[in-house]
Amino acid sequence: MFMGRYDHTLDAKGRLTIPSRFREELLNSGAYITLGLDRNLMVLTAPVFERVSQQVTQMNFNEPNARLLKRLLFSSAERVDVDKAGRILIPEFLRQSVGLESEAVVVGAGTYFEIWSPTQWSAQDALMQDSNENAQRFSLWNLSL
Repeated sequence: MFMGRYDHTLDAKGRLTIPSRFREELLNSGAYITLGLDRNLMVLTAPVFERVSQQVTQMNFNEPNARLLKRLLFSSAERVDVDKAGRILIPEFLRQSVGLESEAVVVGAGTYFEIWSPTQWSAQDALMQDSNENAQRFSLWNLSL
């Protein structure tokens, strides 16, 4: 499970060091990187990506939103490998799409993790810190322990 938040830098070639806690899972199964839904990137292990891709593939192609989701997921997906230094190469078109330059925030999201530009993450973090809004946003879910 991917948890936590880490500040990292990208090198001149666009390589990002993956937090050591995340590496083993990626090394064991391989991974894919793709555009996220919030101007971020998502990194999914190969088994998780395969499950998601099967679900998306089964969507009705006559539905415009299904076609849009297929394009979003598959046109931006790239297989990534962790090198000996614990880095992945983020393709330039993905870095440009989400405004990644020299710094990144790596955020665990359970079955996958996200990569954000610091500016975009700051805006997302501000949304998460609004306790009044959170009470309304999450009121429909049963989060009882």
